[in-house]
Amino acid sequence: MFEEPEWAEEAPVVADLGSVALGLRPTAVSQIKGSNCRQLLATLRALEVASLPQQSPSLPGSDSEEEEEVVETKKKRPKKGLFAGASNEVEEKRKKKRHKRGPPSSDSKEEEVEREKCHKGALLGSDLAEEEKKKRKCQKQIPSNLAQPLDSVDQTGSKAWNSSATSDPTKPTCETPSSNPPHTLSRKQWRNRQKNKRRQKNKFRPSQPPEQAPAPAPASAEEAEVPSAPSPDNHGARAEALRARMAQRLDGARFRYLNEQLYSGPSSAAQRLFQEDPEAFLLYHRGFQNQVKKWPLQPVDRIARDLRQRPASLVVADFGCGDCRLASSIRNPVHCFDLASLDPRVTVCDMAQVPLEDESIDVAVFCLSLMGTNIRDFLEEANRVLKPGGLLKVAEVSSRFEDVRTFLGAVTKLGFKVISKDLTNSHFFLFDFEKTGPPRVGPTTQLSGLKLQPCLYKRR
Repeated sequence: MFEEPEWAEEAPVVADLGSVALGLRPTAVSQIKGSNCRQLLATLRALEVASLPQQSPSLPGSDSEEEEEVVETKKKRPKKGLFAGASNEVEEKRKKKRHKRGPPSSDSKEEEVEREKCHKGALLGSDLAEEEKKKRKCQKQIPSNLAQPLDSVDQTGSKAWNSSATSDPTKPTCETPSSNPPHTLSRKQWRNRQKNKRRQKNKFRPSQPPEQAPAPAPASAEEAEVPSAPSPDNHGARAEALRARMAQRLDGARFRYLNEQLYSGPSSAAQRLFQEDPEAFLLYHRGFQNQVKKWPLQPVDRIARDLRQRPASLVVADFGCGDCRLASSIRNPVHCFDLASLDPRVTVCDMAQVPLEDESIDVAVFCLSLMGTNIRDFLEEANRVLKPGGLLKVAEVSSRFEDVRTFLGAVTKLGFKVISKDLTNSHFFLFDFEKTGPPRVGPTTQLSGLKLQPCLYKRR
């Protein structure tokens, strides 16, 4: 009836070329570079221009409708034309292989037709899969807080794909409905942002003590309005801690006052002070022990070590014994003297006048007890009760000595001879004297070397 025009024969060929081009992988595209790509584009445009003017008015029938659909698909997918040149090369290679094999048989033709149908079906399936992947990418980039339904999002996404494909066929992009797409955060950035928010909230929140657990959230608004009363246990613990801290400060202040009184007055005045207030001596002794326990070596331990190397039959007199630590550390008989009693073994008296007979002891000990302004009276009393050749051991704070030589010279004038001295310790000096006889100077003679500096403690 009607002769088929030439454009009807060329259209399927172009469609086949497009379908074959779709089956190529992106690696083939990456291999076509430079001038080859431009030549392929030129040939594609020439084929499209040659096919368009030869079209005649469409006849009613299924063939014309199928041809129109093929043309529309070519317009919608201009990207497929990039691979037309590559498909031509593939066809030429296939023809060469056929010539080498010989004339194809009828069975081989049928197999090739079936193979082409399967290939076209796979290409169509790959096209559908690619479109679905692009839609999913568009939906992922759209923020979750937008109120538009999914259908409208898909429509806008497809419109944006069509517009971008027509403008730039080489770079199809998926645009979101908003002009400025939101910046997507990585997992690490999101964690850092949440951490900064929590820090900002906790910055103005009142700090809680570590022992107190956070109160549970109220169940209703009425409970939230009523402030929670502090627990009595917590309030009592805080009050007790505050009371203990204030008591410790008060004790420290009283200790500094008592220490200053002991160093700035004679021993008789100190004895009257402790007789009037017996708790004052207990307070002073407690503060003194707190200061001495910080030292690397206590002098009473050093003296006890030296006396343990001597015979246990030697009689010892401890001037300013305190808690009788020396008597508890050695086997020798010890006479303990102090201004107040902390132990039943202590004899309360003024150390300038001890209740002992003349030349009745072998060792006299002054361990951090040369206090007051009458140090000369203490040393003269020790000379009185010591036997000839008896041992005098003195341990004092190192900061009290301005000149050690003058001190040693003054002691020798009171009837003693220097045996040894230990100035290596950073906190105290230790001296050993031997009694040579009675004092060589009169009671009115001034001995400037016996004026030691008071040991005053600073407020901390």
